Amino acid sequence: MGLKIQFELDDADLEHFRLIMLHARDSAARKSPEDIVASASHLLEELTASRTSGFIADRLHKLHLMTQMISDVEWRLAHAEVQRVLSALAYLSEPEDLIPDEIPGLGYLDDAIMIELVMRELIPEIESYEDFCEFREQNPNRTAAATSKARDRLQVRMRERRQNDLRAGSAQALNLLD
Repeated sequence: MGLKIQFELDDADLEHFRLIMLHARDSAARKSPEDIVASASHLLEELTASRTSGFIADRLHKLHLMTQMISDVEWRLAHAEVQRVLSALAYLSEPEDLIPDEIPGLGYLDDAIMIELVMRELIPEIESYEDFCEFREQNPNRTAAATSKARDRLQVRMRERRQNDLRAGSAQALNLLD
């Protein structure tokens, strides 16, 4: 029988995570994008290979999407958008976590929380990329022109949604990535 534990992060907690992300971004600025992606991919492999909690396992797909998103040659995000995703992955490239990864059952909790927080800030990017992947899956014989048109349409939608979120002062916006 499992044990369900719920907790709520208040504004002070979120501010603490924002400061940690700023520190991680500063450290990541000294790393190459390839190193950041490699660190995130390594964490993904570790989490996949280990027996993790459902909360953590549920975030693996989104982490995988974030690493794919910036290396997908057909998706081709603009430089500023690649930087935004790299900022999201920056915390995962840090060797020192809030909770050491070696602690059984809890070691990846801080990583999963950070993944959840940055996922919320990347909703337009993630949804558009998922739709692009679905387009490719449903259209295996597509032309390069059709791929380009679908990508452009989805990226315009992504940018519009992000701008709308910013204008609306999205309650979810934590400013971890800006």
